[in-house]
Amino acid sequence: LYGQIEQKLSIQQTSLSAAATKSVPLKIPSKFVIPRSSQWPNRLWGYRLGERCTQVRQKQLYVKDRPDRLKALAELGFYISGGNDDLKWLEVVHAAAVYSQMNRNLDVPTKFVVPAPPRRVLDCDLHNAPEEGKSSCIVGSDDAWPWPEYLWGFPLGQRLRDIRVKGYYLRGKQADVRKRQLDALGFIWEPKRGRRRQSEK
Repeated sequence: LYGQIEQKLSIQQTSLSAAATKSVPLKIPSKFVIPRSSQWPNRLWGYRLGERCTQVRQKQLYVKDRPDRLKALAELGFYISGGNDDLKWLEVVHAAAVYSQMNRNLDVPTKFVVPAPPRRVLDCDLHNAPEEGKSSCIVGSDDAWPWPEYLWGFPLGQRLRDIRVKGYYLRGKQADVRKRQLDALGFIWEPKRGRRRQSEK
């Protein structure tokens, strides 16, 4: 049975990976079926990807109590909505871990949003170039950027404020574990930034 589940999960991940390179969004419609097309691997034709994605979102098919699988789907950009906040928590804690490693604390400004890499294409003067005298050069590499692509644009500061002020993600049986994760990353539960602003008013 375990082997069958792993095989089905593999097909699901392969399908999502293929979908990520097509025009199909990873907020996949529930009725979406992989078409018979040269753009898709033959073995996936007819696979009810939308139906399976709905079951993952609503019933936690293949991913219940398996954060490793949720993370694998998150890296493909797969969206899970509804009452299951495990995937959203993984985004928070992953972004928090990167920030903590870079800054040695987790005192994150409320307006902080995970940045995408700076533009890498510049105009360069070439001494022996044609009359135009300039050409495009690629400088640096995204490979060195510390933030994974699926987190670019993620509002980490606001998410952590919601945790601090509203207790988001800290309800239910996972609350204590998540608090310990934040503590281990150096989360500031009562930031000096907020107290200073109050004293200045």
